[in-house]
Amino acid sequence: MSASVARPLGADFQIGAAEADWTRVADIVPPPPLPFDPAALGTAGPAYKTLIGPAVAAATANTPAWRAADIGAANGHGNARSVARILSALACGGQVDGIRLLSEKTIDLIFDVQADGVDLVNGLPSRWGVGFALPKKDTLPWIPDGRIAFWGGWGGSMIIADLDRRMTISYVMNKMGPGLLGSDRSAAYVRTVYDQLP
Repeated sequence: MSASVARPLGADFQIGAAEADWTRVADIVPPPPLPFDPAALGTAGPAYKTLIGPAVAAATANTPAWRAADIGAANGHGNARSVARILSALACGGQVDGIRLLSEKTIDLIFDVQADGVDLVNGLPSRWGVGFALPKKDTLPWIPDGRIAFWGGWGGSMIIADLDRRMTISYVMNKMGPGLLGSDRSAAYVRTVYDQLP
């Protein structure tokens, strides 16, 4: 990812982090404990297996082993600007500053709905395209309808690629909030951005 996407775009983003950059990485401040008993999920279901098998403590992200690892879905190291720069390829039709990363046909695939119902892991009503969540008012009413692809992370991070407005919104933090998909902070920031638009 670094060589084929981040580097051509000049985005300060790595999956895992080079040891030379560890002094630039802020420590994660773990969130408050989730307000539920994981055993109540039922040990055979996908939620239990995803969240508990094995459980990963947020503070693990502060260890050398985590920072050195290459875990594509979990340990990207960057800032809001770098994440927005990368995902702006979606909002801008697959091309950023003359660098084409995706075809319009590939971007269209994102909006091919794959699932629409209660997510078996996070327990929230969700609508999934290919690789991204799609707006669903029941769950995140602060993300408007439209040609929008997004995802949020444990602790409150959020990335939104709004193709209708050719706009990308990115929020990342090191002090994690409660929740698995966005947070009160990310909701407030996203609402503020959309409130400023004509």
